[in-house]
Amino acid sequence: MNVTVPALLDPLADMAGLLERQRAAFLNDGPPSLGERKKWLKRLRDVVLAHRSALGEAVSADFGHRSRHETEIMELVGVVQSIDYLTRNLRRFMRCERRHVDLFYRSGRAYVHYQPKGVIGVMAPWNYPISLTLIPLATALAAGNRAMLKPSELTPRTSELMQRMLASVFPAEEVAVVLGGPQVGAAFSALPFDHLLFTGSTPVGRKIMQAASDNLVPVTLELGGKSPAIVAQGHVNDRTIGSLVFGKLSNSGQTCVAPDYALVHENDVETFVERFGAAVARAYPAGPTGDDYTSIVNDRHYERLKGLIDDARRLGARVIETGALPETAIARPRTLAPTLVVGATDDMAVMQEEIFGPILPVRTYRTIDDVIEYVNARARPLALYYFGERDADCASLLARTTSGNVGINNTMIHVAQDDLLFGGVGPSGMGAYHGIEGFRAMSHAKGVFEQGRWALPSLLRAPFGRLAELALRSVLGRG
Repeated sequence: MNVTVPALLDPLADMAGLLERQRAAFLNDGPPSLGERKKWLKRLRDVVLAHRSALGEAVSADFGHRSRHETEIMELVGVVQSIDYLTRNLRRFMRCERRHVDLFYRSGRAYVHYQPKGVIGVMAPWNYPISLTLIPLATALAAGNRAMLKPSELTPRTSELMQRMLASVFPAEEVAVVLGGPQVGAAFSALPFDHLLFTGSTPVGRKIMQAASDNLVPVTLELGGKSPAIVAQGHVNDRTIGSLVFGKLSNSGQTCVAPDYALVHENDVETFVERFGAAVARAYPAGPTGDDYTSIVNDRHYERLKGLIDDARRLGARVIETGALPETAIARPRTLAPTLVVGATDDMAVMQEEIFGPILPVRTYRTIDDVIEYVNARARPLALYYFGERDADCASLLARTTSGNVGINNTMIHVAQDDLLFGGVGPSGMGAYHGIEGFRAMSHAKGVFEQGRWALPSLLRAPFGRLAELALRSVLGRG
C-alpha cells in the first residue's frame, strides 16, 4: 500500500482539521470488522520489521549512543509481541459480555458491547520512543479506533522516521503523526479526542489532564515516580543483584519502571556494594564506553544527573562509581558511569525526584515494618520490587503498600507480560493499558438490555393494583 500523508505546514492550525477528518472517516465507515482490525495490525507489524535497522540507527543517533541489541530487545520485541497478542485475542476481546439478569426481568438479556471510541490521541515520551508510541497505537487500532500520535521532540530522528513509515501504510484518516515541540504538545493535549493516552513525567501529566478536562476527554496517564527495590535480609546474592543491575542500567536508567532506590538491610550494605560493582563489571565488561551501554539523551538531563550526584556528595553520602571509565578510554559524550549513593538521606535531591539515570541511592532498614512505613510515607510508585522468599514479610509488603505493579525477584519484566495490565496509581498514573484492560480503555463499554417477548415489569405499570402489591411484597417484604 503506497499512501502519503500531507506535511503539516502549520501543526497548530492543522491538528484540529486532521482530527475532524479522522472523526468524519470513522463515522462514515462505521466500526471496523475483526478482519479489518487484523489487517491494520499486520500492516503495523510489517512496517516495523521492514524498518528494523533504520529504527535502531535513529534511536542511537538521538541518544548519542544506544546499542542495537538494547533497542531491539527493549522496544521492537515488545511492539511485535504486543501486536501478536492483540491479534490472537482480538475475537475474544470484541465479543459481547453477557451479564446477569435478575429473576424479575428474566425474559430479557443483558450484555456489554465494546465499541470503538473514535479517535485516540497518543502522546509518547523520548526514553522508549518506539515502543511507547507504537504499543498504544496497536491497542487503539485493535479497539477499532483512528489515532493521532505526538512523539517526543527530544528524539527527532526517530519521530520523523515513524512519521514516514506510518504514512507509507496508513492514510492520514486512519493514523497520523504530528511533530513539534512543547507548544505543539500543549495544543495537541487540548484537542477534543475521544480518549487521550499520555506517557511522561508526573508534572507534565498534571498539565495534560488539566488541558483534557476542558473537553471532558477521558485520559490514561502513564507517569513515573520513585519505584523502590526492597532486598530482604540475607538475599544479597547474584540473582538479586543481577536483576537490579539489569533494571537500573538498561537504557542507562532512563526507564519509568527502573528501580529508583534500594532499601537494603543494615547488615547487608557492604555486601550489596561489593556485589553490585562485580555485577556491573560482568554486564558491561567494556565499561560505560562499551557498545552495550547507553548515553544520556541530552545535555540538560546529563547535567541534571551530575547535579544529583554532586548534591548527595556535598550532603555526606558515600558516592561510588562502578565500572568507571578506564583512563585510556575515549570518553563518549553524555556518558555517566553507574553510581551508587550509599547512605542517601531524604534531604538529598536524589531522594526527592525521579532519577531517570544510572544512579542508585541505597538506604538501610531494620524490619519490614520500617520498609512499609517508609514506602507509604511517599507518593505511590509506578512499580515496587521485592527480593526474597514468599514469606510473611513479602505478604505484608504486598498487602500494606500500594503501587502500580509489583515484581518479585525481578525488575521490569512485568511490563513485558502482554496479558498483565500496566498502569500507575495516584501520582504515578491513572488507568492502565496492556492486556484486555488496554483494549477496554480505548473502547466504550455500552450496556444493552434486550427485552424478551414476555415482560413481567410491563404488568406493574399504572394503574397499580393487587399484582403490584404482590410483586413489591416478593421483593421488599411486608410493609
